[in-house]
Amino acid sequence: MSAEAISTAPTDRAQHLLRVLIQRYIRDGQPVGSRTLSKDSGLDLSPATIRNVMSDLEDMGMVSAPHTSAGRVPTPKGYRLFVDTLVRYRQPQDEDIKALRLQITRKADDARELVSSVSSLLSEFTKLAGIVSVPQAQHAALRQIEFLPLSEHRILAILVINDREVQNRILHVDRDYTADELQQAANYINDNYAGKELPDVRRQIVDDLDRTRDSMNQAMLDIITVAQSAIEGSAKPGGGFVLAGETNLMDFAELSDVETLRRLFEAFSRKQLILELLDRSIHADGVQVFIGEESGYRILDDCSVVTAPYQLDDDTVGVLGVIGPTRMAYDRVVPIVDITARLLRSALKS
Repeated sequence: MSAEAISTAPTDRAQHLLRVLIQRYIRDGQPVGSRTLSKDSGLDLSPATIRNVMSDLEDMGMVSAPHTSAGRVPTPKGYRLFVDTLVRYRQPQDEDIKALRLQITRKADDARELVSSVSSLLSEFTKLAGIVSVPQAQHAALRQIEFLPLSEHRILAILVINDREVQNRILHVDRDYTADELQQAANYINDNYAGKELPDVRRQIVDDLDRTRDSMNQAMLDIITVAQSAIEGSAKPGGGFVLAGETNLMDFAELSDVETLRRLFEAFSRKQLILELLDRSIHADGVQVFIGEESGYRILDDCSVVTAPYQLDDDTVGVLGVIGPTRMAYDRVVPIVDITARLLRSALKS
């Protein structure tokens, strides 16, 4: 989290009042007046003194005064100072961490299902929209392939990748094959290519088929040739993301008007914008917070995005986080995103 440069730093008293104002605004969603600040701050200051401090903060761009109210609301610049230096982060309670760990561990045998479930968990624990990018595997080695005959000239190819990830592919062929024919093809691939990186497997199959075409029966040739497409599809990086709980955003007044929601949901469906934002976080050192216009996308000017990268075998393979209004409870949300990334890394490693 890199703080935006502030030409004139607020005094300690002004920072204290700014923290109180932001905490109150996050809770209630209403402009905060000087009388409320006087009561909540615990400082022996008159409303007039507080008004002067608020005026100074407004001059610094930390707060603004909506024209319909005498109270103030925080600006993205104010939130940035709050997130970087003023907020008192609250670690999740032990029972919440245990619940997160239990839910994540239950899905640990299937990396794709695990990633999908984590977005729902983030949404459930933060009451915001949870998002997890699909792992971009740095290394994808074929451990085993099996073929099962299906009806209507189809074969089910079952690939085991990197010891733990199982992928199923439906292959369409020109005729039905017997179980023995399929087993012979699987044995050939497993004997010659198991343990090798998927792109290498695909290239080697092409070279080897050209060399052994005359000595291999037609059934083997056909099955292995079709299997190339399954291996090629598995070799491609994951890409994409899983989003859950986006309807939670309707609970916040500042995001609930029809036009804002339409544009947000349109951005989610287009995906490219969100993927680009997540990609900016994949090499970050821990949690990042994009507040309002810091995301670089106008559609997210009223939102904050909290992200953290996660790893598999010491390779950073994806990013998880939440999307919500700038008026989110950063003190709770940031630690939840952080601990979830750590738990996901541990589950993928086990």
